Amino acid sequence: MTIPPAPSPASVLASPTPVTPASGDRGDRLRQLVGSPRLAFVLRRLLRAVVSLVIVLIASFFLVHLVPGDPVRAALGPTVSPEAVEALRRELGLDLPLGQQFLDYLRGLVTGDLGVSVTSQRPVGATLAERLPTTLLLSVISFVVAALGAFPIGVATAVSSRSGRHRAADLGASGLLGVLIAVPNFLLAVLLISVFSVGLQAFPPAGWGQPSQVVLPVIALAVGPLAYLSRIVHVEMLRVLDEPYLTTARSKRLPNQILYVRHALPNIVAATLTAGGVVLVGLVAGTVLIETVFVIPGIGSTIVSSITAKDYPLIQGVVLVYAILVLAANLLIDLALAALDPRSAIAEA
Repeated sequence: MTIPPAPSPASVLASPTPVTPASGDRGDRLRQLVGSPRLAFVLRRLLRAVVSLVIVLIASFFLVHLVPGDPVRAALGPTVSPEAVEALRRELGLDLPLGQQFLDYLRGLVTGDLGVSVTSQRPVGATLAERLPTTLLLSVISFVVAALGAFPIGVATAVSSRSGRHRAADLGASGLLGVLIAVPNFLLAVLLISVFSVGLQAFPPAGWGQPSQVVLPVIALAVGPLAYLSRIVHVEMLRVLDEPYLTTARSKRLPNQILYVRHALPNIVAATLTAGGVVLVGLVAGTVLIETVFVIPGIGSTIVSSITAKDYPLIQGVVLVYAILVLAANLLIDLALAALDPRSAIAEA
């Protein structure tokens, strides 16, 4: 048998090297598979959200069970007999190996069964269904207040700063916005209660259900995001005011309403919407402290009480709800940005 001659170094260097497909090639295959760049973008975002949710579920389950202490003993009290404790543990499935508990938890998620609360002995799903609307309402109202207040404040401060006529007022407004961004919402909540509930007795210090009980929690939750969004609008407005197309429009002596509303604002929406996504996620997370301070029966106060009681099923249910809310908010912002700028979505898909 004849052995073929070994290839020379020059021929090796000249021979083509196989290239590993990059992520862009996978994106091309996905676009070819679904037949639409926009649909490919949506599917990719949905897939990322699902993967993130699975990671959160796995991490939250095992981290919660690493917390020391017996939730059954904490729920029943120290005077209950060991037999009663073991009976409740068997009833809730907490006597099973951790791996078996995790598989049972996943099976329950598929069927919509989030388990039973250790402390209240009620289905976790029923508890969350009662309290979720309160948290959603508080978050949405606060977000709307922050967004509606940020645009006029940001535009006004940017126009004033560019004119250079009110430097002292501009510096004061910038400093005030910085302070409001830095102040924690729970500290602001305590100050609001001290002034408007204890001092002036204008609003109730706690509770939920009456219009007067909504005012202070919304202010405490919305002030920081309002200041943050105002800063974003301010910076973007200053950038847009120096663009050539706006200089041309200004040279035509157009009214300020047309100049700012028709020509300037549409060009700052994308950046503001991106910041709005961060704000919306922060608002959802911020409800934990605000609901606790104002004794609001929402998801936020539920997670605090469940952690205190080491209520595993309830903690896992609340974490699941918060993860879905955060991922849904990010997904909505991505879709909104894709609708405003379809070319970037097609390029990313």
